[in-house]
Amino acid sequence: MKRSILAIALLVPLALSGCDDKPAARLPSPHSLTAELIGHYCGMNVLEHPGPKGQIFVASRIDPVWFSSARDTIAFTLLPDEPKDIQAIYVSDMGKAPSWDKPGPDNWVEARKTLFVINSRAKGGMGGDEVVPFSERASAEKFVAENGGRIVSFAEVPREYVLGSDGTKFGAAPESAPGRVSLD
Repeated sequence: MKRSILAIALLVPLALSGCDDKPAARLPSPHSLTAELIGHYCGMNVLEHPGPKGQIFVASRIDPVWFSSARDTIAFTLLPDEPKDIQAIYVSDMGKAPSWDKPGPDNWVEARKTLFVINSRAKGGMGGDEVVPFSERASAEKFVAENGGRIVSFAEVPREYVLGSDGTKFGAAPESAPGRVSLD
């Protein structure tokens, strides 16, 4: 009897400790950027446009939603008519990109853990202002030194900058006029 009570006394805390442990949510792995992918908003091949790309995984879809620009990727998260069951948001890490025209097929970074350069000379997919993603602050700072702009986190990207038609209305410096983008 004493052994049974002792066994129960030892097992109950062990069993209860498992009740509070929630399994860590595992993010879907990003897919490689390929020539057959079509942008969600533009309906064009994502590789036809320069600059960073994006992909979003939503629970209600099997395949990711693809974007021709990082700016469109963030816009998707802000628009009321888009799905809100977002599991993962990936954008091209431009610090690891071969060039502005070739953002790389597999250098994805989770957008919510990424730094973005806004108000730079960089123009994205359809020639609009771009949010340029970097996984490392040093790469973002180098980009700003060469192309202008300022560094913000995912949560700090201004809604108006992403959804507005002209980013210069939202704090762009005059030196952020269009020009050649440097990633070197």
